[in-house]
Amino acid sequence: MVGMMLHIDGSKHRWFQDDRYYDLIVILDDATSEIYYAQLVEEESTLTVMTALKQVVETQGVFCSLYSDRGSHFFYTAKAGEPVDKTRLTQVGRALKELGIQMIPAYSPQARGRMERSYQTWQGRLPQELRKAGITTVEHANEFLRNRYIQEFNAKFRVKPAVPGTAFRKCGRRDLEQVFSIQTERVVDKDNTVAIKDCRWQIEKCRWRYSLADRTVTIHQHLNGTVSIRFGPHVVGRYAESGRPLEPPKGRGKDGAVEAVENQTQVSHRSHRPLENSQPRRVSHFPTALRLPFPLSQENQRSRG
Repeated sequence: MVGMMLHIDGSKHRWFQDDRYYDLIVILDDATSEIYYAQLVEEESTLTVMTALKQVVETQGVFCSLYSDRGSHFFYTAKAGEPVDKTRLTQVGRALKELGIQMIPAYSPQARGRMERSYQTWQGRLPQELRKAGITTVEHANEFLRNRYIQEFNAKFRVKPAVPGTAFRKCGRRDLEQVFSIQTERVVDKDNTVAIKDCRWQIEKCRWRYSLADRTVTIHQHLNGTVSIRFGPHVVGRYAESGRPLEPPKGRGKDGAVEAVENQTQVSHRSHRPLENSQPRRVSHFPTALRLPFPLSQENQRSRG
């Protein structure tokens, strides 16, 4: 039955048959080997994995479980070689838990046989196809994958499921942009600002509250690079990737939904770095996670467990 379990992995390879290495992120169905997503990225990371998963949920629906390696963007492992700590969720783990998707860690390359065999096929065929098509850039390669090659690959290698039917269900959530974002909580300072690393954002007064000082807000780094700050159901700040304040969202009335913010300004911006740290480059498909995408307080860790 399709949608019961999906596999995800990244394969580092010289896809253009030169000295450039890229990660190919692939998501496939365990029941049929059908490819739902395949794109080249600079490196496999929290953001690139979230991008892949969000697209699958939007196009196919919510599935039951995800089988992956123990990369740091999937699982937290206190000590190399030990089992993952499922009580300490990564950003990917938190997003999938919100959607009711179970995460299953792999503990040996043998357990990942389906993906390993798939990547042997990809590494043998895709570089030749890109060469024959005269494609030498990631942008054109990903367009080729989306518009042509995934369909050709599925037509050749997809198999019938042992049990007919689908476990996919339509996603009823309209806030996937929030779900698939890097999130961290911060307490607002006395001057009504919040900061992460060397970025600090000013939260101006809202119609319903003059100041959020000493209140806990959630900072979201979205897949498109923008940042938003939320207090409960309210968006109290939106910023471009450069740190420039964006047009505040329009309110939806007195029912507690999102309302607009007045006069958003940024106090300082020395370097708008992402809120997550990409996983270090690797040779093996089976690294052990050592840290969360960004540090969380003990209270925050417990609340996400």
